[in-house]
Amino acid sequence: MITIHIPNMECGGCAKGVSATLAEAAPGAAVEIALDRREVRVAAPDPAPILAALRADGWQAEVAA
Repeated sequence: MITIHIPNMECGGCAKGVSATLAEAAPGAAVEIALDRREVRVAAPDPAPILAALRADGWQAEVAA
């Protein structure tokens, strides 16, 4: 699983938007959202296309350390 930190994901509406982006970028991948930590976990082998899709939709996405 890839953990991605998204500092501008602040509310439930944001989480829905992130979920929609991830559904398009990684169809069928398991996604876990931790809004309190502003993180998402995605079951995907490569973070690059996921990060690119999130950033294209305006999310400040970085792989979490």
